[in-house]
Amino acid sequence: MVATEKTSRKKSGNRQPLSGGTPTATWWLRRSGGLQILQLVPFGKLPWLVHGFSTRPGGMSVLDGGKVLNLSFTDWDQQANVVENRRRFQFALGAAHLTLTAMKQIHSDLVHLFRVPSAESCKGDASLTNRPGLLLGVQTADCVPILLVDPKKRAVAAVHAGWRGTLARIVQKTVGRLQLEFGSKPADLLAAMGPCIGRCCYEVSADFVSKFSAQFADAAAYFDEPHSGEEPNPLQWLNMAPPGHQPPPKNVHLDLRKANHSQLVAAGVRPQNIFIAGLCTACRTDLLFSYRKEGPRSGRLLSVIGIR
Repeated sequence: MVATEKTSRKKSGNRQPLSGGTPTATWWLRRSGGLQILQLVPFGKLPWLVHGFSTRPGGMSVLDGGKVLNLSFTDWDQQANVVENRRRFQFALGAAHLTLTAMKQIHSDLVHLFRVPSAESCKGDASLTNRPGLLLGVQTADCVPILLVDPKKRAVAAVHAGWRGTLARIVQKTVGRLQLEFGSKPADLLAAMGPCIGRCCYEVSADFVSKFSAQFADAAAYFDEPHSGEEPNPLQWLNMAPPGHQPPPKNVHLDLRKANHSQLVAAGVRPQNIFIAGLCTACRTDLLFSYRKEGPRSGRLLSVIGIR
C-alpha cells in the first residue's frame, strides 16, 4: 500500500509526496482550500489538463461526528452540502469555470461522448471529450476510477470500473472509443488508476473465478486462490457423503487493479504509461470512503478530468 507520510519538503509547496510503492514520487497529495486532493505528477506536466482524485477530509457533510467531503447525492446527506462540496472541490482544483458532467452510474460498459454539457443525467460508466470547459467525473467508494489522457490529440476520458464493468471490459472499450472518435493511438495514452478497494480487502465468492476465466485468459492472476468451487472434493469420496453435503467453496480475493491493468495493456496502452495509486479504500477510511467497510452511510469520492 502507498503510505501517506510526508517525505522530503524540498520546495514542494502545498504538495505532499506519497512515499512507498515506487522509488520516485509519482503521486502527490495536494492540500488546497482545506481539502486534500490526490494527483498524478505526469498529468501535472500538461498545462492544459486539469484532474484530481478527491479524498475524505474537509467539506460540509457530517458523518460520524466529523466533517467530510461527500461528493454524491446520497440518502443520508443534504443536497445543499453536496453542492457546496463540489464547488469547493472544483475551486481547489482550479477548475471552478469548468462544467462538471457526472453520469448516473449503473455498473455497465456504456461509454458516452460529450461535446457540450448534458442537460439531463446520462446513464453510463465512462465518458470522453476533447472539448475545453467540460469536467468529466466518476464517483466511487471502492470501485476503480480510471482517468485517461491523450497528450497528442488533447482528449480525455473518465472510467468507473466496478467488478461488473471490469468483467464487461469497460476500460478497454473506452480506449477503443478514443481511437474511434479522436484517432487516438493507445501507445500515446496515459492512464491514472485512483484509490479503490485492494486485493487485501476485496473478498468475493468463488464463482467469480469462473466468471472472469470465461472472459480473460490471465484471470487466475487476478485472484489470491483461483478456486471456482467446481473442483472435485476428495473428502466426498472418503466419507461417502452425497454431493449435496460437500462443504461450500472457499471465497477468494479479487484484484480489480490488476484486471484493469491487464485490459489497458491488451488495448495497446504501454505498461510504463499506466500509473496505479496503491491506496486501498477499505484500509484507509481515514482518508477515503469505502462502501464495503462503512455500509450505506459511506460517502462518495469524485475523480475528475478536463481540458482547460
